Amino acid sequence: MAEEIAKGAQRTPDITCLLKSTEEVSENDFISSDGIIAGSPAYLGSMAAELKSVFDNFIHLRSKIKNKFGAAFSAEAGPGGGAETTLLSIIQALLIYGMIIVDNPEQTAGNYGAVCEGTPDEKTLEKALDFGEAVSQIVKKQCS
Repeated sequence: MAEEIAKGAQRTPDITCLLKSTEEVSENDFISSDGIIAGSPAYLGSMAAELKSVFDNFIHLRSKIKNKFGAAFSAEAGPGGGAETTLLSIIQALLIYGMIIVDNPEQTAGNYGAVCEGTPDEKTLEKALDFGEAVSQIVKKQCS
């Protein structure tokens, strides 16, 4: 799903998208990016500890991240698996950083961010692609 979101973001001209795991992301990535799309599997209805750790460890960057764009995506094992509450936990962290939240536009059929139930099918991957593109278009428009 993350790979499709990144591919979608790359559809927008003059956008560079970095796809990194929580182990790879650096403070400089946070500071130099105009937007961050963070994703996590649903773990007990919240983001994974590894992503929470990134937000915890980079909190001193808050003033440098303020007013940048943030968006979220999540995956759950099955219906009622906590994807929407996981999105909200990610969005809460982005808001604490002072970021401007980009929600899931109507054309990608969801609320709060992109969601996957189980193994992503073609329709889910297409929506992830559209989500990445929609977020990057907003970032580009506002940062140009």
